[in-house]
Amino acid sequence: MKKILFLLIAATATVFFTIMPMEQNKAAAYTGNDVVTIAKKYLGVPYLWGGNTTSGFDCSGYTVYVYKQVGVELPRTAASQYASAGTSVSKSSLQPGDLVFFSNSSASGVTHVGIYIGSNNFISSTTSKGVSIASLSNTYWGPKYTGAKRVKTSVSAASGSFSDVSSSHYAYKAIETLSEKKIINGY
Repeated sequence: MKKILFLLIAATATVFFTIMPMEQNKAAAYTGNDVVTIAKKYLGVPYLWGGNTTSGFDCSGYTVYVYKQVGVELPRTAASQYASAGTSVSKSSLQPGDLVFFSNSSASGVTHVGIYIGSNNFISSTTSKGVSIASLSNTYWGPKYTGAKRVKTSVSAASGSFSDVSSSHYAYKAIETLSEKKIINGY
């Protein structure tokens, strides 16, 4: 009886997950270009000090908002993102989706963050234009450039690792098999 009930639940889950893809599944396999596509959706959103919604963003509120849509949690401020998010990359190695940082724009230290979009350009929320695109080498931002970080998403959902199901769970093998066959994914 337990086996029949399990098979019925597994079949229902298979149909459900096939028909209703989960947002977090998309998030687990993001690329830098996906981040850029999401970031560009908010061009023109006004600047709002402390803002972290589509009603208004400050620079780090904007990067937190964009990256959250691909399943990545960033620290809240530009300085803390620079200090602890991702891996440092050189300016010559920038790829779309990398975070770019600037110092001394409103105070000393790292004070601004944006998202590299390619072709020496980045997108960020500025006090003068809201969410907009600028060149890394323009006369204002060029001298303030401090560095960049490459941020990666958690691999648990992408690899099919279901950390919330122990290997001793009666459904573990079925979940593992369905994941390997790409019938289900997530965490």
